[in-house]
Amino acid sequence: MEGQAASRPAGTASEVFSAFLKLGLTSFGGPIAHLGYFRDELVVRRKWIDEKGYGDIVALCQFLPGPASSQVGFALGLMRGGPLGALAAWSAFTLPSAVILVIFAMAAAALDNPTGQALLHGLKLVAVAVVAQAVWGMAKSLTPDRPRAGIALAAVAAVTFGGVFGQLTAIVLGGLVGLVLCREAEERPGGAISLRVSKTVGLGCLAGFALLLVLLPLIAATSGSQGLNLFDAFYRSGSLVFGGGHVVLPLLQAEVVHPGWVSENAFLAGYGVAQAVPGPLFTVAAYLGAVMGPPPNGVLGAALCLIAIFLPGFLLLVGTLPFWGSLSRLPAAQSAMRGANAAVVGVLGAALYNPVWTSAVLTPADFALALAGFLLLVIWKAPPWIVVIVMSSGAILLQVAP
Repeated sequence: MEGQAASRPAGTASEVFSAFLKLGLTSFGGPIAHLGYFRDELVVRRKWIDEKGYGDIVALCQFLPGPASSQVGFALGLMRGGPLGALAAWSAFTLPSAVILVIFAMAAAALDNPTGQALLHGLKLVAVAVVAQAVWGMAKSLTPDRPRAGIALAAVAAVTFGGVFGQLTAIVLGGLVGLVLCREAEERPGGAISLRVSKTVGLGCLAGFALLLVLLPLIAATSGSQGLNLFDAFYRSGSLVFGGGHVVLPLLQAEVVHPGWVSENAFLAGYGVAQAVPGPLFTVAAYLGAVMGPPPNGVLGAALCLIAIFLPGFLLLVGTLPFWGSLSRLPAAQSAMRGANAAVVGVLGAALYNPVWTSAVLTPADFALALAGFLLLVIWKAPPWIVVIVMSSGAILLQVAP
């Protein structure tokens, strides 16, 4: 089957859309859970690819910045249905959660009452629990030794004192320091993935990624277009997400809250409700685009932000496919990635304190609710949507209690 997939698509775009729409409606629990759903549906049940091929795709997508589960879905759609299959996989997996989040954004005005405000505050407390869980889990896996723990601590300082460029500085320096300090870890061999992408197409995608990353800020600054500024902000955020979807939180917060495009309260409420919907966490971009203050906003803003945040990860994925076998075996590339991933833990840890904790935990009761949510996630392994219901209900009860 892998040889067949390499020579021509083995299925149709409509078949891919149907399979991924089911996944987009039912895949709760974040990117690691998504990969399990993909395996059950597409490897075990539908037999689109064997275990080794699936493992190779997952390894590549975890190596690259971007939304790993969406990149895996994009690659599987490309394998099964060609370019149209890749587009079908992304749209079917992404649209259910994006539509729910845009509807929530449009209904925000209806929450301008005491009960609604308590609900929004509960969603902000959900963000505290979820981000704390992400920091806890990522620290255990990505900073297992002293050098990487030191890189994470340095990243906290870079974010705290580095201003608007703190996150970027932390990740870049983490990669550079990793070249020196993170060479002793066990090598992770790369595999040969049977997706026929020519080196010419791959190089074109990599060049497109780099040109957009460099030229978008310049064009947006000279044109004065808010639409271009918005696209640039979300494109850059999508370009720097190492280590999981939760890392997009501090990047987007720096891009949309600091300029005053989205209020901090609205930002955290959207991030909280994003935990209760299936599909990729990156669809929070659709919510932010919809609630954006300056136009484009609404449905147009949602579509613009959604495309911008996913585009760099997909360009990098297609661009890297022809070179993955040799690139992933380079010790320097592995060392740099270890350092960058360690820095990501620090970036997310800094965001856990500000703005997540400082904006949400205002009373001892808030602390108790946030701690309860964290324990539900970490100790009892509760699904995030259950935590959303429990903590939002708790916040509303505290509001109405005498």
